[in-house]
Amino acid sequence: MKRKNIWVGLSMCLMLVAAGCGNNNNAAVNTGNTANAGNKAEATAATNTEAKSYKIAISQYVEHPSLDATREGFLAALKDAGIVEGENLKVDLENAQADQANNLSIAQKIAADDNDLVLAIATPSAQAVVQNVDKKTPILFAAVTDPMDAKIVTDLEHPGGNVSGASDTNPAAITQLMDFIATQFPNVKKLGLVINEGEANAVVMADLAKAALDKHGIELVKAPITNTSEVKQAAESLVGRVDALYITLDNTVVSGVDTIIQTANANKLPFFSSDRDTVEKGAFATVGFKYYDHGYQVGQMAVEVLKNGKNPGDMKVTMQEKLDLILNLKAATEQGIEVTDAMKAEVADPTNNIIQ
Repeated sequence: MKRKNIWVGLSMCLMLVAAGCGNNNNAAVNTGNTANAGNKAEATAATNTEAKSYKIAISQYVEHPSLDATREGFLAALKDAGIVEGENLKVDLENAQADQANNLSIAQKIAADDNDLVLAIATPSAQAVVQNVDKKTPILFAAVTDPMDAKIVTDLEHPGGNVSGASDTNPAAITQLMDFIATQFPNVKKLGLVINEGEANAVVMADLAKAALDKHGIELVKAPITNTSEVKQAAESLVGRVDALYITLDNTVVSGVDTIIQTANANKLPFFSSDRDTVEKGAFATVGFKYYDHGYQVGQMAVEVLKNGKNPGDMKVTMQEKLDLILNLKAATEQGIEVTDAMKAEVADPTNNIIQ
């Protein structure tokens, strides 16, 4: 009887030990499951962060080298920050082809869409976008001559609202170019300007040029146009009336700049522009910068908005500070210009800014 009780006692002990081991194993499994669940949650959160995508609308007033380079620089800055078109970025690119009706329609279309940010390239595009897109959508602009005169912002240091960007004009650039013409081209007494006075940016720059030329006793002679198809005729109308040609950052005019280059070359008229891209194309000289860098600068602002949640209205409007004289030696030959050592000496960075 006692022996039987002993065996019963041993059996019960073994059962308790087994149960205890089972509970420990279950606890270990449960702990492992909890840890795995935590790891999965963290992985999911990380994946969601990495998978964040963006949608940007770009309104570009017209297609020409400077504005195209601005757009390319903007997208490059986003790409360098990990925001890549075709991967986690969708871009709605709209081009008005220098048509104001198209420009307005594009702004209205963008306003009806859901975008994380809107980029407006050129003054007319920026004006239309700011007037039509709601105040909750971040808006940046580029290639705008005078944001305040165009009523895009009311303060350059503290824009307020949802808008900021970069101006592509430093008044010093215009003054420096006019001074270069006056000192290096003493025979230039009249400077011809093809201009669309319907573009506020062109008017602002023309006024700055006139003020600088007045100090040197040089007359600014205007040949007004209303659309790109009139550029050739306007340029030709200046032949025999002026000693050289000049254009501002006038989108309508720059779109037809090839005809001005042809006119300048055929009639041996020095041709000066307000942007590097036109000089690379065939104008003789400008004081300026690379529009790709200008766009990249605005792209960096966009990264701050998209990734760090900054409000454009709290970001000051920037402008290009690094300016240099840019010369095209081939264009000089075409236009009958003798490039002197004195001209070359005014170029701070001859390696990059004297185009052979």
